[in-house]
Amino acid sequence: MIIDLIKIFVIGSASFFLAFFLTPALTYFLYKYKLWKKTSKLKSIDGYDLEVFPKFHAQKETKVPRIGGILIWFSVLFLSYFFYFLSKTGIWSLEKMNFLNRSQTWLPLFALVAAALVGLTDDVLEILSKKVIGLKLRYRILLVALIGLIGSWWFFYKLGFQTIHIPGNGDIFIGFWYIPLFILVMIATYSGSVIDGLDGLSGGAFASMFAAFGAIALARGQIDLAAFCIAITGAILAFLWFNIPPARFYMGETGIMGLCCSLTVIAFLTDSVLVLPIIGFLLVIESGSVIIQLISKKLGKKVFLAAPLHHHFEAKLWPHYKITMRFWIIGVIAALVGVAIRLLG
Repeated sequence: MIIDLIKIFVIGSASFFLAFFLTPALTYFLYKYKLWKKTSKLKSIDGYDLEVFPKFHAQKETKVPRIGGILIWFSVLFLSYFFYFLSKTGIWSLEKMNFLNRSQTWLPLFALVAAALVGLTDDVLEILSKKVIGLKLRYRILLVALIGLIGSWWFFYKLGFQTIHIPGNGDIFIGFWYIPLFILVMIATYSGSVIDGLDGLSGGAFASMFAAFGAIALARGQIDLAAFCIAITGAILAFLWFNIPPARFYMGETGIMGLCCSLTVIAFLTDSVLVLPIIGFLLVIESGSVIIQLISKKLGKKVFLAAPLHHHFEAKLWPHYKITMRFWIIGVIAALVGVAIRLLG
């Protein structure tokens, strides 16, 4: 257990410091080539002109680069293979540091990188366009569903997953329904990506989520998966260091898509999908507020001043830092509750 904990802490620390020291080079590149959105008009998710949002967010060039999420997934990808190749040296201590494992980390790493590349495509298209187009939402959802289909196929046919765990009660058999459930959960998790709207908000939220699943994986004896979760957490914390308001760069879709999809895979790998809505409570309330807002607008009266929820509080003139820090606190408490409920099983 001591060696396992050392492994997890070393990998988490290495991820933080790697991302931290890569940031100056990334920042130079992003600002040199002006990799930010260039837009003159913003639209809501249903295609209408925004009414409240422009009052507290300028509709002109922000000159804050996107694609900062590269810092997160590249650091984790690099360390995965770095420690893997070091383990081939025959040195016992280096062999123990390898966390690239077919049964535990191949799938979340695939989901992280594949979804991040889709998000990177969307970011680049938005940067190159003077109209915020990027990949249309339906295409992004279809690609997320495709990643979910690949992941669910591997879980069902290769790993033999056919049950879901109910904390405190045990496993229930769902058979082939495992595949559509997996895809649905991945799409639902991605719907929470709207949380990436304030400096530092998404970084703090995802850090607590991945740390929580790292604790669950450790408790289940999935050491490599726990190390993977903490590697992501370390990289996110380095990202967050440079994105305390005012942000140096934004995470962008390349960060948010990768994190949402890998989070889903980790929830299924730890047999903890039923506590994902608790640990990811911030994602639930953010996406839920958008759904409620869209429905209420159709019925003629908006529930929120603006959506997602953090913009509602902005419209109520809450300072950005107050919204961000209160959301972080809620996220940490939700993560603790989710871990406690899962470990009861």
